[in-house]
Amino acid sequence: MLYIGVDLGTSAVKLLLMDGEGQIKKIVSKEYPLFFPHPGWSEQKPEDWFEKSMEGIKELTATCNKQEVAGISFGGQMHGLVALDQDDNVIRPAILWNDGRTGEETDYLNQVIGKDKLSEYTANIAFAGFTAPKILWMKKHEPENFDKICKIMLPKDYLAYKLSGSFCTDVSDASGMLLMDVKNRCWSKEMMDICGITEEQLPKLYESYEVVGTLKPEVAEELGLSETVKVIAGAGDNAAAAVGTGTVGDGMCNISLGTSGTIFISSKKFGVDENNALHSFAHADGNYHLMGCMLSAASCNKWWNEEILKTKDFVAEQAGITKLGENNVFYLPYLMGERSPHNNPDARAMFIGMSMDTTREDMTQAVLEGVTFGLRDSLEVARSLGIQIERTKICGGGAKSPLWKRIIANVMNMKVDVIESEEGPALGGAMLAAVGCGEYPDVETIAKKIVKVVDTVEPEPELVAKYEERYQKFRKIYPTVKGLF
Repeated sequence: MLYIGVDLGTSAVKLLLMDGEGQIKKIVSKEYPLFFPHPGWSEQKPEDWFEKSMEGIKELTATCNKQEVAGISFGGQMHGLVALDQDDNVIRPAILWNDGRTGEETDYLNQVIGKDKLSEYTANIAFAGFTAPKILWMKKHEPENFDKICKIMLPKDYLAYKLSGSFCTDVSDASGMLLMDVKNRCWSKEMMDICGITEEQLPKLYESYEVVGTLKPEVAEELGLSETVKVIAGAGDNAAAAVGTGTVGDGMCNISLGTSGTIFISSKKFGVDENNALHSFAHADGNYHLMGCMLSAASCNKWWNEEILKTKDFVAEQAGITKLGENNVFYLPYLMGERSPHNNPDARAMFIGMSMDTTREDMTQAVLEGVTFGLRDSLEVARSLGIQIERTKICGGGAKSPLWKRIIANVMNMKVDVIESEEGPALGGAMLAAVGCGEYPDVETIAKKIVKVVDTVEPEPELVAKYEERYQKFRKIYPTVKGLF
């Protein structure tokens, strides 16, 4: 049978067709616009997501035996607020994960309601990108729209609703709304009361691999697919990417070097660190995960190369870097503020430690090291919980750099496993569809079958010692300059 994975991203939807053995048959991508109506705002039209997804599915299945398509599932951009009225019309454009308008609402939740209470209700504290602060913003600034709300959903759940008619979400994506009791995998009554909404306005919760329905007859007809095609709940993009890299079960780790950077640790046990520096979310495999998320990762390298050095030849810029572990230049990677572990939207990037003999290569190296040190900050929080990790998978655009992988292995003192397929959330979505359709008994089984490690970068003891010293210096910079932001 064939399975479709839909990765609903911020700039495009990527669709992947996979067979039951895990062979990728075809990949299609369709872009849609992003709108910035005010400085710091970020919105999209859910209607565009659906239109482009339908186009993409038609193209994806154009040459296959359509009767073999058994299931469809999703990985999607998290935290976005999609609101529908009683006639299922979108009330206003979706407010996205990277929208910064909710500063006041986030402060209200963290300071007035209190971080301790939020952590008790949801296992997390408020971040500007989360969904609950957006609901409070809408209530205050667009009361006429707020009063029309009949259904609240996340971006990928809008696709599931349009395809199947099922008003649903999954526990991994819902964990990032600040509305769900993560430990008990149910909606938090306290958070609903705080936001002024009811459980009827929230979707039914499913595990990521559970079937939520089948294609609506008219949708199936338009796509040329069978009405028996199952729609499976899917997952938030990070959890879906973790499935796609085999980061499931207990004590597995994945580092993602995309626009943003994440360190994702799967666990069979629920856990929260005392300062809520890491997100504590439900995982797509039926268990839990901890996640540190930094807002600027590979985007730091892109900014440095394209905006400052005026080049797109990233390989050439890294070619002359030889002094690993001996760089006197440090870089703070906070171009857009920071989430984990500092939770400071006002934090900014900076270079420090330059002298007359500082070279272009030193600066480029500092950028790669600064992002890695920032990710290690989150790893240290996990280690403080007694979680010991000896190896990690790696994915995202930054993972294409052999130098960066070597830096990560030595800064983290972990083995870095490189996997064969780099398709992240789209592959994870297809894998969840295969589990939902019964091709595999559970997520761990399909991950063991499909995800193949093709290379491992080992830490080098001498470099590990040098980077340990550099990291201890890096840790002192942010607390020292914090007052300047």
